[in-house]
Amino acid sequence: MIPLPTTSPFDGGEIVVTRFYCPGSDVTVEGRFSVSIPFAQLTPEQLQFVETFLRCEGKLNRMEDELNLSYPTIRSRLHEIIRALGYEPGKEEPAGISEVDRKEILQALEAGELSFEEAMARLKGETA
Repeated sequence: MIPLPTTSPFDGGEIVVTRFYCPGSDVTVEGRFSVSIPFAQLTPEQLQFVETFLRCEGKLNRMEDELNLSYPTIRSRLHEIIRALGYEPGKEEPAGISEVDRKEILQALEAGELSFEEAMARLKGETA
């Protein structure tokens, strides 16, 4: 089957589905149905990135190995996807911590060198 387009191929406008058919029950339903497909606005490359992100359980250091990309590149691509979904990344992030420090803290947490509480305090910019 061909995937449902999210915008009109003719003018880029909205698509309204007016009919759908269920072959199992041989039922056709007609009406005006909006097309709301999660992640529909993402490019195929962005969807592949999201799939990799989920497979790696959101661990960017695992994604570094799998995608053979640097941490800043992966973080940048993740931010692009967050923006494409209509959100602003990092709104709740503390301003005083660098990306390098953040990465080191998260790696230390994953390695068991820091407790969750210690890592959270450091991520908030507090001394622990």
